[in-house]
Amino acid sequence: MDFSFSAEQTLLQDSIEKFIQKDYAFEARQKIVKEELGYSASHWQTFAELGWLGVPFDEADGGFGGSAIEAIIMMEGFGKGLVVEPYVATVVMAGGALKVAATAAQKERYLAGVIDGSTQGALAYAEPQGRFNLADLTTQAAAADSGGWVLNGYKAVVLNGPSADFLIVSARTSGDQRDVDGVSLFVVPANADGISRRDYPTVDAFRASEITFDSVALPAESLLGAAGEGLGVIEQVIDEAILAVGAEAVGCMEVLYKATVEYCKTREQFGQPIGKFQVLQHRMVDMFMEHEQAKSLMFMAAMRMAEGYGAEAKKAVSAFKVQVGKSGRFVGQSAVQLHGGMGMTEELSIGHYFKRLTMIDTLFGNVDFHLKRFGAL
Repeated sequence: MDFSFSAEQTLLQDSIEKFIQKDYAFEARQKIVKEELGYSASHWQTFAELGWLGVPFDEADGGFGGSAIEAIIMMEGFGKGLVVEPYVATVVMAGGALKVAATAAQKERYLAGVIDGSTQGALAYAEPQGRFNLADLTTQAAAADSGGWVLNGYKAVVLNGPSADFLIVSARTSGDQRDVDGVSLFVVPANADGISRRDYPTVDAFRASEITFDSVALPAESLLGAAGEGLGVIEQVIDEAILAVGAEAVGCMEVLYKATVEYCKTREQFGQPIGKFQVLQHRMVDMFMEHEQAKSLMFMAAMRMAEGYGAEAKKAVSAFKVQVGKSGRFVGQSAVQLHGGMGMTEELSIGHYFKRLTMIDTLFGNVDFHLKRFGAL
């Protein structure tokens, strides 16, 4: 099986690596996360100018027709730099929903802005009682006499909610709270009347919102896809997001194990570098192996997704997410332990990578959830 990248994919990988090395050093990142937006607007525009925001979208929609392979190349690079720009929230999640289900008019209105960097979005799908069940919804959308819809409900942890210009909102238009059928998606302007928002930073330096919808009036054309058939769209988008953040985690793990090896070569104890102690050598080899196992499953999941979304792709994504959860915890904890007390200080990057790995473990379903999902599939 050929795992080598094409010339175009190699160029994409190189461009991201150069950007991280030149413009995204850890000290620069620490300044960025303290800005009001929580990310760099100039970097976001650079992403657009380099074409990165258009990679996953079809050429007919103004994109570059990239597949899951390009997605993992980009996100692994972003993971190495701990990039905080809302690529996953805007491009993979909100943009992914538009890519899968939007009409030509909706794509022209929203997707073009995502690709050129002038518009940002967010996928509002999670609710407190739902855990990781995407169909467990209390948010309701009722048909209005005018032919449109009236939206009421609450969404939790909406990634990139503070900066989003539009929201993709899941709501129940029929059926009971946990029914598979009856889930619909709506494109909602973020400043629509009836929307209230509470913004906050997450532990891994991203931004999110709690959003309440109180009798938000929507026109008929705000419906994304067919009424009552939105769950399949959400599942595909979330699986694409799992692949993306999983690849990001693989990048984080590579930085952690390499930084730990270098540190153990210089940190001395009992008159010699601690890297010469056999027990620590074994620990570092284990860190390397955990990273390699996660990377292997990343390639498998990406290939399955590139072949077409279905049962095999879902299984591969869940297997990858399980491995990322286990490997990320081991590599992160080992890196912190081998660096000693300074491993969790704000001044050292190690703790920040560990925080991101911890958050990725719980995003879109933890290890237990995806083990059950894999078994069910």
